[in-house]
Amino acid sequence: MSNNIIPIDYYSDVLCVWAWIAQHRLDELNKQLGDKIEFRYHYLDVFGDTALKMNTQWAERGHYKGFAQHVIESAAGFNEVTVNPAIWSQVRPTTSANAHLFLKATELSFGIEAATAFALRIRQAFFLDAEDIGQFTVLFDLLQQQKLEKETVNQAITNGTAIAALMSDYKKAKQHGIKGSPSYQMDNGRQTLYGNVGYRILNANIEELLKNPADEASWC
Repeated sequence: MSNNIIPIDYYSDVLCVWAWIAQHRLDELNKQLGDKIEFRYHYLDVFGDTALKMNTQWAERGHYKGFAQHVIESAAGFNEVTVNPAIWSQVRPTTSANAHLFLKATELSFGIEAATAFALRIRQAFFLDAEDIGQFTVLFDLLQQQKLEKETVNQAITNGTAIAALMSDYKKAKQHGIKGSPSYQMDNGRQTLYGNVGYRILNANIEELLKNPADEASWC
């Protein structure tokens, strides 16, 4: 087995229930293969304008209430996943972009580990606590809970570096043909897994890459 570390570009939207479901799989992969893999976290625009999404994709399926029921039913099939019944039926963030902006600012200011932990806290705040993570005031409160310096993060937001990094993520997702959240891209972009991908499938694909690294791939 190769000693190379396998990079995995992981694309998600913090408001996506399937990314919330996938969180447990990411945790297990990091637990089992943490010294052999490296997740590189990116964000994409799925819930950038939630009102538009509900008025178009869900207009004939119950609007917000129909989507809320869909989220509850999606999570119900996973014993380890909990969602607050108030999300989308009562608590309706207008956008995921603000949360993504804070996450890129945190990554720029404090590094990837701090940003990864903050991303989990943001998801917990929405899916478990039904907090409106589209609002700056909520995000700053969550930032304080993580004991991250508000002014440092705010500087990355106000000077434009955070939005530039976020736009780079959004552009990269389009360039690589990422279809939705969550998506896993491996093997230098040659392999993309999308949506509700089970742990065993993810593990099997990673194990295969560990046995046959990308730099040893055969070409015709």
